[in-house]
Amino acid sequence: MNELLPGSADIATRRWDFGRGLRGYRWEARRPRASLLLQHGFCEYAERYVSQYSGLVPKLVQAGITVHAFDLRGHGRSPGARAVVDARGAVEDHLAARRALADEPGPLFLFGHSLGGLVTAASMARDPAGVRGVILSSPLLVAHASPVMRLVAALLGRLAPRSIVLRSDPKQLSRIPEAAEIVQADPMFCKPGGVPARLAASALATMADAWERYPGWTTPVLVFHGTADRVTDPAGSQRFVETIAATDKTLRLFAGAYHEILNDLDREDALRLVLEWLEARIDGRT
Repeated sequence: MNELLPGSADIATRRWDFGRGLRGYRWEARRPRASLLLQHGFCEYAERYVSQYSGLVPKLVQAGITVHAFDLRGHGRSPGARAVVDARGAVEDHLAARRALADEPGPLFLFGHSLGGLVTAASMARDPAGVRGVILSSPLLVAHASPVMRLVAALLGRLAPRSIVLRSDPKQLSRIPEAAEIVQADPMFCKPGGVPARLAASALATMADAWERYPGWTTPVLVFHGTADRVTDPAGSQRFVETIAATDKTLRLFAGAYHEILNDLDREDALRLVLEWLEARIDGRT
């Protein structure tokens, strides 16, 4: 349905190689004022943010922000078993991508959605250098994971890494019915039926390490989450914002919204929130 594709205007997609053997992309602004590294979520891929997500990539490029992104291992056009990604390795890939952008003109911002939100946040917790601000969309930030849960996930991750430990349903992504239809018909969207054990185990380990580091976080951050999200827990976003030391931090909860807010009923408000937040920090108004 066209209402989910407001950003499908002409925009040049260029290959970007940052030395990790993954498929990278570059969308260049004509007069760049800033750069942004975008990290997609579980089972999806970077190019969705051109034609879906309220046309986020074209809107950023129009605002003078050059966008870089890459497909996680096992996702999109990158190599690897479909969806069987190690979150710790994804953080290393993200750090390498950030290093490759060190000489880009203007300030660097990060955007991460869902699993990409965890990868982005953990990357920042490891090394905050060189980043002006961070945006986390429905991030996978589990507030509490019991030792038993971590142990079981770790065992399954080693013994049966491709086994499904958490089921997923495209209907949980958006309140717009056509959104699930688009996902189900998209051959680029991996369909393992749920979260593989290797990803679950590595994500929990990544979270445990990152939560130890979050109190030292001082970089400006915007976090937005739907209160009816059944894929990732908005309580994790709330705890994250309460934990970090940054003085410039914003948490926006969208009442009743599902997981992909930029593909949901509140997409226009969410897009405006993202663009205005970036604009204020590019020109130094905060």
